[in-house]
Amino acid sequence: MMRVVHVVAPGVIGGLERVVQLLAQGQAHAGYDVHVTGIVNPACPKHPLLETLAANGVTTHPIALPGRAYRQERAALRELYRRLGPDVVHTHGYRPDVVDAAPARSEGIPTVTTVHGFTGGDWKNRLYERLQRRAYRRLFDAVIVVSRALAGRLIQDGVPADRIHILQNVWQETVPPLNPVTARQLLRVAMNEFRIGWVGRLSAEKGADVLIDALRLVCDLPLGVSIVGEGSAGEQRSLLARARRSGVAHRIQWHGLVPDASRLYKGFDVFVLSSRTEGTPIVLLEAMAAGVPIVATRVGGVPDVLTSAEAVLVPSASPVALAAAIRAVYRDPAAAHARAQRARERLLADFTVPPWVHRYEAVYRLVTGKTAAVPV
Repeated sequence: MMRVVHVVAPGVIGGLERVVQLLAQGQAHAGYDVHVTGIVNPACPKHPLLETLAANGVTTHPIALPGRAYRQERAALRELYRRLGPDVVHTHGYRPDVVDAAPARSEGIPTVTTVHGFTGGDWKNRLYERLQRRAYRRLFDAVIVVSRALAGRLIQDGVPADRIHILQNVWQETVPPLNPVTARQLLRVAMNEFRIGWVGRLSAEKGADVLIDALRLVCDLPLGVSIVGEGSAGEQRSLLARARRSGVAHRIQWHGLVPDASRLYKGFDVFVLSSRTEGTPIVLLEAMAAGVPIVATRVGGVPDVLTSAEAVLVPSASPVALAAAIRAVYRDPAAAHARAQRARERLLADFTVPPWVHRYEAVYRLVTGKTAAVPV
């Protein structure tokens, strides 16, 4: 039985947190001795991710510390590693990568990280990501990436290619979807209205502004948009102002953060992913599972998951291309739904949890010296 300690500093539940949840629960189901350590804010020690994992039989270890108590954090983790004696320590996200892998290395424990993607952003975030990329070169026996694009970027950054392993994210139903009627009732959308769905963090890399700009180019169509998600107060104000200047504010409903938003997808006529950068977005897999037509930017791991046979793929940061794709879905719903059905079939064939857990195990066995190779 392999003992694995996952380390995460969870924020608002998003793609990274969902991947940790699926992986830890899948490994526990496969017979691993799984532990998840969460670096949490002392004001909110009962984080939803840790609560969900504990309810599903995964042992959790919350460590409640303020944001910059790095020395205390390392000391607490070193004590935990010594007490548990794990075969592998697996970190997720820039804080665990930079701060929490070093104590494992000092204890002689093999270290693995999953790179979920880079967002860029302000100078502080870019500094964190620079430190994170340096950690990949120095602290880890294996660096798992969720897309081919990320693998290429890390090789350019100097991470040895033989340490990099591509394991795309997967999907598993965690809450049952609502039927279209109920979903539209919750979204406050009329049944006869063509509805665009957008789900994600309101930040520059997710491209909600691109969708707002695209709406100006489809003003002749009777459609509206549901934007599900939240971000910084400044980013939300900027997007609201942009919508007003563009004359499309009346077409947009802002739903904020909605727990288990994937259950609403059947209420959309088209799901739009307008990101400037991505790893392998969980929201995209959720849209595939819901069988909703998809328009997505051709960035990061998106082309690894979908082809033009399963979705309409467009260049990033192009409102013109995005508007044309939305118009195509509106004008030919039969073709759009045929693509959506093929996308769901591909999801169920290629992106399920059990083989994914097995691929992770192969990486663990490689770094612990218990196997000779990682299966492709």
